[in-house]
Amino acid sequence: MKIRALAVAVALVGCNQAVPTYTSSSGSLALSNDDGTLYAVDSDSNQLFVLDARSEELKAAIAVGAQPEKVVVGKDDTIYVSNRMGRSVSVIRYGEWKEATRLDTAVEPSGMAVSGDTLLVVNATMLDNAEVGSLMAFDTKTLSLQWELAVGPEPRAIAVTGNNAMVSLYKEAGAKKGGDIVTVDLRSHQVVSAKTETFAQVNKSALETRTNINGGTKNGPFDPSEPVAPEQGFGGPAVVRPRGIEALTVSPDGRNVYAATLLSSDTVLPATPGETSKDVIGPRGSGGDGYGGGSCGAGSVATPSLLTYNDKGESLATDVGGCQGQNAPGLPPQVLVSGNPTMPIQGPSAVAVDPTGAFLFVAGRESNNVAIVTANASTLNASNGVQSGGGLGSSPPPFDTRGGVGFFGQGSVHTTVTVGAGPSGVALARDGKTAWVHNAFDHSISRLERKDGVVQTVRTSQFTGDTLAPAAVAGRKLFFSAADSRMSASTTGISCASCHLEGREDSHVWNFSDGPRQTPSLAGRMLSKTAPFHWNGEFEGLTQFMATTVNHRMGGVGVSAAMEAQIMAFIESQPVADNPHRSAQLSERQQRGFAAFAKAQCNTCHKGETLTDNSFVNVGTYVTGKTVNDDVRRFMHGGLNTPSLLGVARTGPYLHDGSAMTLKERITKDRASGNGLHGNVQALSETEVDDLVEYLKAL
Repeated sequence: MKIRALAVAVALVGCNQAVPTYTSSSGSLALSNDDGTLYAVDSDSNQLFVLDARSEELKAAIAVGAQPEKVVVGKDDTIYVSNRMGRSVSVIRYGEWKEATRLDTAVEPSGMAVSGDTLLVVNATMLDNAEVGSLMAFDTKTLSLQWELAVGPEPRAIAVTGNNAMVSLYKEAGAKKGGDIVTVDLRSHQVVSAKTETFAQVNKSALETRTNINGGTKNGPFDPSEPVAPEQGFGGPAVVRPRGIEALTVSPDGRNVYAATLLSSDTVLPATPGETSKDVIGPRGSGGDGYGGGSCGAGSVATPSLLTYNDKGESLATDVGGCQGQNAPGLPPQVLVSGNPTMPIQGPSAVAVDPTGAFLFVAGRESNNVAIVTANASTLNASNGVQSGGGLGSSPPPFDTRGGVGFFGQGSVHTTVTVGAGPSGVALARDGKTAWVHNAFDHSISRLERKDGVVQTVRTSQFTGDTLAPAAVAGRKLFFSAADSRMSASTTGISCASCHLEGREDSHVWNFSDGPRQTPSLAGRMLSKTAPFHWNGEFEGLTQFMATTVNHRMGGVGVSAAMEAQIMAFIESQPVADNPHRSAQLSERQQRGFAAFAKAQCNTCHKGETLTDNSFVNVGTYVTGKTVNDDVRRFMHGGLNTPSLLGVARTGPYLHDGSAMTLKERITKDRASGNGLHGNVQALSETEVDDLVEYLKAL
């Protein structure tokens, strides 16, 4: 009784002290203020589903805009839905169960937060510039736009504490350091910090190693902005780069903001089957012939992570080198490891904090589970458990494979619970005894409770059916799966989406033994018509590609011809990223750019509906004289595979090594070289170059 009373008291104190912007929901699922109603957005059917939180029974289905992605609830129980491909936010009044109005936003709105009488909306790009996104503020009473502020490239999530809003940069291609956090002062409507020290902090030992041996590398002091791995013979851990910062949440007391993200490694990876770490330069290789060798035993070169920031937007990250910073007192673990060797955690898509502030719930979209993580790693480290009290996180459960549970000592998380396919939203009851998870790929809700001393899924209820073609439905589950043994080994714990984020790209330059390779976007590029695949065209078709990538790199058992067709069906179903520069007709300037495109002979290779002739050309961009260089012997067709230009405005950085941050930089570099290998851009005037860039942005 004493223990139970103490737990209730802690819960009540946590609730009473919560800052006004605290919410116990995240991602595609939200909970009403009385814990009685759940709201789940379904991006396939363009609907918001209203469910009874006690039974998960459907109460209403509401049509909203195109591809709804996130949902939040205001203090007056007004519901807001960001329509990512609809450039809008739907507003729904509680009890009316219909769209009351729709707010116009910029391009691909996603993250939202309600602060007082203000709705804040994060847009991937502005309406006139694909290179920078924005934060918009709407008055919730008048629903009028109050202000808009440019915040950086590809912003995604938002969390508000005090007078500050923290906005995540999903990829931040321009900095070549991965994603980051921007801090905005909501009083002055100004960016007060455009970046954090996260990169330097998580790589402290790696950067020291790479700058202190023999005074630096052969090519001078190490530049942390360069996407390269350590020089051969250099020791120490590999550099990691945050990216894919999908979700932010604020602690109940407002002191911390937690970011769900990935840490991508600069480790040199084997390029061919059978090539192992001993054949690869760099300190680790890949831990075999695949994508292993991740941070701190997580097994993956794309490691799931929780990063912490204070209420001023300052990074509290610690060094991941050697794993010594993984259980820093007062912080959650930075690297998420289940402790169960058969259960990876991957694709963190949503994160919510329970009302006491003691635990975080992280949805793993690619591993079909939820990791329950203590907010203070020292608590678990000291006692292998936490205060008892009847909540979902209390008392360390024994290892129990029935519930898919891990425990600290084998991993960095308290509990891992298996749910449905593609979890993308989490909501926690205010009494801490129930959690709900929205499984986007199953269109279902999983209810989590504590049973027999173990947190587990007590039921999963499907609230609607599939609207996509059956092949695309199956292909999406395969594409995003790090848990299906056919696609990925638990020791690598990655999926296709670990690099091709959302079916697009990650702006990361991966280091292979045959050279640096930037991830190309897949969505909207008619992939089935653009074989052969890879920058050097080593794979004649999808079958050859899957045999190497799935079997040898991801460690999967292998896919059948039917599965290949399903994966391709999903990829082909994905639209190209929304683009503010694209319209039904070319502008006058874009028409001039089209003429410049022909004058520079760009249409010699970039032509047809796919904007590529699938040929191979040496355009003078082979990497030489760097830490990781191109092995020209492996360009068996005599050059690089011509990439499609469809949607090119949203896919920076450019070139196979990611060395051009912008489209104009790519052109000006070629003009400066004077070699004439990449089109005849020397024939263009400065005005024509600018017009050409505008045309390329419209593709």
